[in-house]
Amino acid sequence: MHLHESGEMYIETIFVLSQNNPYVRSIDVSEHLGYSKPSVSRAIGLLKSGGFINVDANGHITLTEPGLQIARKIYERHTLISKFLMLIGVNKDIASEDACKIEHVISDESFEAIKKYAESKIG
Repeated sequence: MHLHESGEMYIETIFVLSQNNPYVRSIDVSEHLGYSKPSVSRAIGLLKSGGFINVDANGHITLTEPGLQIARKIYERHTLISKFLMLIGVNKDIASEDACKIEHVISDESFEAIKKYAESKIG
């Protein structure tokens, strides 16, 4: 199953929330993204049927290995692109907002080139 930008956003959000919380629930995702509960429930169902997440009997969401791989990739892109944009003078909030858009459409080749350049400058 191919993920669209919205699916990647949900997976990245679950990943980010799981870094600071022992359990991630649909309501946490809804509040973090500012989306309605029905929208999140539908997305969670699609991600579960796609094999990207598991949801236990208590409603706790965990990423499967394929979901975790995607989450790490998207999160790395977001983090590095944000840092890169700030390095060239973009305001932190705007850099993060723009990185959120770019991370889903940038090619692997372009990202790797930016990563190589940024790491030489950022460390």
